[in-house]
Amino acid sequence: MRTSFNVPEGLLSEFDRTWQAEGFDSRSRAIREALQEYTEAHTSLERLSGEVTAAVAFDYRHEPVIRELHDVQHEFQDVIAATSHLHEGEWCLETLFCSGDVGRVRELVYRLRDFDDVGRVKLLLLRS
Repeated sequence: MRTSFNVPEGLLSEFDRTWQAEGFDSRSRAIREALQEYTEAHTSLERLSGEVTAAVAFDYRHEPVIRELHDVQHEFQDVIAATSHLHEGEWCLETLFCSGDVGRVRELVYRLRDFDDVGRVKLLLLRS
């Protein structure tokens, strides 16, 4: 199936360098692999149940979203046990240390990914 989508030029250039360095035959093959990895990670998260201990790390542009991110963190204080915050120019790196119901942690991850000014959200499960 053919499809098209918009990708920022810098990201596409970086992606092209990466898949070529890894020896993929084509961009299409590399995209299929990336889509598979993304789908597997999502499916794994959806299948979890019960209590978890996890770290959620994310980066974001500070000024546009700091108030909204603080509101989200307050909404999820039932599973956020501690936070760590680092300023790097206009960007910030934040880590949320979570413990509790996996459904709430999963919802937190999805809410953080919903912000345009959040770059990446990574989940590290420490115990499930």
